[in-house]
Amino acid sequence: MGPDGTLTDALARRDVLRLRHSVVTAAADAAAGSGERGYGRQLRSELMMLSALPVAELRGQADVLARQIREVDVRIQRTNWEVDLLD
Repeated sequence: MGPDGTLTDALARRDVLRLRHSVVTAAADAAAGSGERGYGRQLRSELMMLSALPVAELRGQADVLARQIREVDVRIQRTNWEVDLLD
């Protein structure tokens, strides 16, 4: 695939980046309170939500990881298009 290594290395890197992206995104969603179902007997207006994690920073990390995933994916696709098939 080039100076970065083999195609298998690139595929493994993409898988690792996807896993990291999903973990960071899930952490940001949980910290932001996305997907919360019901609050029991309390009204939403009675509760004060405090984020335990820096949501903006996590979203920024997720954006960086998404960009890296796209870059690796483009290199993989380019390699697939440039390879000559055996007859």
